[in-house]
Amino acid sequence: MLHFTHISQGLGCVLMQRQKVIAYASRQLKVHEKNYTTHDLELGAVVFALKIWRHYLYGTKCTIFTDHKSLQHIFNQKELNMRQRRWVELLNDYDCEIKYHPGKANVVADALSRKERIKPIRVRAMEMIIQTDLSSRVRAAQKEALKEGNLEEEYLRGMEKILVPNREGTLCFEKRVWVPLFGGLREVIFDEAHKSRYSIHPGADKMYQDLKDYYWWPRMKGDVAIYVSKCLTCAKVKAEYQKPSGLLQQPKIPQWKWEEISMDFITKLPRTPKGHDTIWVIVDRLTKSAHFLPIREKDNTSKLAEIYMREIVARHGVPLSIISDRDGRFVSRIWQSFQEAFGSKLNMSTAFHPQTDGQSERTIQTLEDMLRACVMDLGGSWDKHLPLVEFSYNNNYHTSIGAAPFEALYGRKCRSPFCWSDAGDRQLVGPDVVQETTDKIAQIRDRISAARDRQKTYADLKRKPQEFEVGDMVLLKVSPWKGVARFGKRGKLNPCYIGPFKVLERIGTVAYKLDLPAELNNVHDTFHVSNLKRSPTQVNVAIPTDEIHIDDTLHFVEEPVEVTDWKVNKTRRSSVKLVKVRWNARHGPEFTWEREDRMKEKYPHLFPENPASTSRI
Repeated sequence: MLHFTHISQGLGCVLMQRQKVIAYASRQLKVHEKNYTTHDLELGAVVFALKIWRHYLYGTKCTIFTDHKSLQHIFNQKELNMRQRRWVELLNDYDCEIKYHPGKANVVADALSRKERIKPIRVRAMEMIIQTDLSSRVRAAQKEALKEGNLEEEYLRGMEKILVPNREGTLCFEKRVWVPLFGGLREVIFDEAHKSRYSIHPGADKMYQDLKDYYWWPRMKGDVAIYVSKCLTCAKVKAEYQKPSGLLQQPKIPQWKWEEISMDFITKLPRTPKGHDTIWVIVDRLTKSAHFLPIREKDNTSKLAEIYMREIVARHGVPLSIISDRDGRFVSRIWQSFQEAFGSKLNMSTAFHPQTDGQSERTIQTLEDMLRACVMDLGGSWDKHLPLVEFSYNNNYHTSIGAAPFEALYGRKCRSPFCWSDAGDRQLVGPDVVQETTDKIAQIRDRISAARDRQKTYADLKRKPQEFEVGDMVLLKVSPWKGVARFGKRGKLNPCYIGPFKVLERIGTVAYKLDLPAELNNVHDTFHVSNLKRSPTQVNVAIPTDEIHIDDTLHFVEEPVEVTDWKVNKTRRSSVKLVKVRWNARHGPEFTWEREDRMKEKYPHLFPENPASTSRI
């Protein structure tokens, strides 16, 4: 037994057997269904139920009750539209009988179709601050603002004539309180709507929507946007959805083979029987030829220098410059002295910007893919396959140079099992060899230049230019700092940025040296512009890191920093002395009023003998 109904918002049906409910079903009408006639909607409700309860009804005799009387004659109706014909064909598959049931009696199914969908209520923080004290301050400010000397600054342009007082005498514009510029009340309202614990830093659009139903003044939306853009907390904690800063800057093209190289490590690999767990990747920036050297992660700098002499210097000579990251072995005094003796210049990446050594990083990606394939197809330890991987890499075509690295390095293609027949057909001797080699190097440099231009064009489409001047205050991105211990306590609750810090020097085109506090002396002080953001305030208000304490439950351990104001809250029977306290875990106006006697008892060091100011309510 089925009971059906519909209204303009949805469909409802009930499956019953012997007056016992088996199942309920309901849904909202789709957009196109709202244009259906009543007859079609009732028939659609029947089809809806037969489809979802097919496993109950197919092959079983059932009775369908509906409050639409004409529907019981659907099988005898002569003229049917295409939709009705399709649905009647589906009804014929079931052994069902349609009967009329008055709407007043069809209460169960009717209730399902009339179920209310209550929209979620947005809690508006501004309801918290409409109080007697604020209202009186607004009225006093309005009175002063309407004086002849102050009216021009309010930018009303004659609109003061249409302001209407409410029951309390406060002037309103379209039932919204007019907040004048006089008295600084706009800042009070902004602070409550943005920085209180009931609002928690909404964006400019959300904040304006919260405010506009209660307050009004000229250019209000623009003032809200400016206020939010200057919020230091928002700048620190909110994720960015803009293009990263800094256009692509590329190192110059080398003049000759193995004059300029890059190097990096692949660490944490499975330890092999020979004890290897790291690969030292060294790449020539001109020919793209590479050496993959298996080492141990615990090998000291002296051991690395020995391998470097045997595998690189002995084969290719001493390079003029080396690009690398700031691995501890590369920044050690031994390595730097070793390269200084050779006359090689060390060019290291800026802090937390591995893209500086993009050549090595891209080679490492390819190497890891090749090693996975070898281990999967051939089995065994990865270091056993490393020589063949190096051979294959150097013998594969590279788009940027238009040749294989082996061919770019030696001037001819490498002899391999699938191209042995033509590898040595050409015989060149004497000056011809020198000329062809020189021509190939010039050709490779031209191809690299074209590839660089193409790559820069693509990269700059997803970036934006950004420059700072010496003395500017900037925020420093800290979200990728996995190794810095002081942020490890909070995990995902890390701020996105810290600071602001002062720019001391511009290094090159897209790097800047910052004045970091002593707590960050273990971090290199030069950063790529993509890790920096202009501070909303150009005043150094950075909180020292040792002032921020966190307990085991990831809550801030708050401590009062200073008392900034006093006031007396009078009631009919008594008066209570209050103090305005700034806490170490809050910024700006997010202060709290506390009882003076309790604060004196707990924090006596905060109270001087003569308070600076006193205010009354």
